[in-house]
Amino acid sequence: MFFCLLKQTKNIKNDCHNKQFCIFAVKIVIMNQVMQLFRSLLATTKTDFVRNYLHTIPWGSRLIGIKGARGVGKTTLLLQYIKLHLLDQLHQTLYVSMDHIYFYRNTLVDLADEFHRSGGKYLFLDEVHKYPNWSIEIKNIYDQYPTMQVVFTGSSMLEIINSQADLSRRTIICTMQGLSYREYLNMKLGMDLPIWTLDDILQRHTSLTMDIAAQINPLAHFGNYLSSGYYPYFLEDELRYVSKVQQVLQLIIEVELPLLRNVKMSSVHQLKQLLALISETVPLTPNVSKISSHIGLNRETLIHYFYYLQEAGITQMMYYDPTHISSLQKPDKLLLDNTNLQFALANQQPNKGTMRETFFVNQLKVVHRVHLSDFADYTVDGLYHFEIGGASKSKKQIYNKDNAFVVKDDMEHGAGNAIPLWVFGFMY
Repeated sequence: MFFCLLKQTKNIKNDCHNKQFCIFAVKIVIMNQVMQLFRSLLATTKTDFVRNYLHTIPWGSRLIGIKGARGVGKTTLLLQYIKLHLLDQLHQTLYVSMDHIYFYRNTLVDLADEFHRSGGKYLFLDEVHKYPNWSIEIKNIYDQYPTMQVVFTGSSMLEIINSQADLSRRTIICTMQGLSYREYLNMKLGMDLPIWTLDDILQRHTSLTMDIAAQINPLAHFGNYLSSGYYPYFLEDELRYVSKVQQVLQLIIEVELPLLRNVKMSSVHQLKQLLALISETVPLTPNVSKISSHIGLNRETLIHYFYYLQEAGITQMMYYDPTHISSLQKPDKLLLDNTNLQFALANQQPNKGTMRETFFVNQLKVVHRVHLSDFADYTVDGLYHFEIGGASKSKKQIYNKDNAFVVKDDMEHGAGNAIPLWVFGFMY
């Protein structure tokens, strides 16, 4: 398509004698290419499985930002929404990725102006972090075209409040996560399993697990989810899934962090060392002095990197008291964001104990506040306490404690305050 576009624009230039008309004609050709690519992507977008997250976005707002780590499915979400809700208004709808050739010689405002002139109303901008000054130009579009809706996606590190333009008052910001275990099962098996609230799980987990077990064996698929089910591209090629995750990590570390957080390219190797250390430790209680010495970073830079990795959706920083955290406070415990990353980064089979904790925190943090507990492993919403382990895990640490539960791996059904680990994958 790129060479076809060059050929078309070259032919126009050769035939043009009026410079202004020539520029206008070239713009028309490129806009047609943008539209053709959009229609082509839309035609290949499947809607047989749609994440529940799509229905939680306030699509009636004029300016919507969707943040999320690379690979969680933001592009598919936009195209599915268009296909499901805007097909009858397709002539007024445009989707474009911000790394398109159009932006080599044109601005985002140019695109919006051309689109508006042709009667456009719904503008979807994918990966705005790849476009310089995106926030200023989106603000201009918002102010200049009051009848146009703009929906944009970007890296989980995208800053709205601290952007050059004041978008915080204008934009509805939504954050997109990877697949829950429930969504993985629905996508993989073509099912329609329901969402459970935390209250459902704590009060009715025995009957809930019986209902699921009547349909499938939940443990039979759990291992596959932990290794290769958090990102939706497992449907493309399961054999290359881990290498795909590794490529995504490489892009985040080598491209997005230098671009969005000014991480020096000379520090990329040290970031990789840090991730290797996190993936191989059970789980990591950071000794900043030792880590600093080991990978050659000063304390302040190292803690900044902890924060950057969490923003990028690679790690999770855990604290005993999350209400008083300073910008340079080291985490009390450091986990990878999801279990798939453990398989992508580890040189050997990931530690089961770390996987259990990573899964538990990853699934609950979407809808609840999770922090470290003084007497168990984790406290949720300041009310409930959870000790996490294998099927033989005892209740010794939570004996006689109120609102305390044991979460057990390798167990299909629970009883009383002993709850199967997989159940917490049904919360979104």
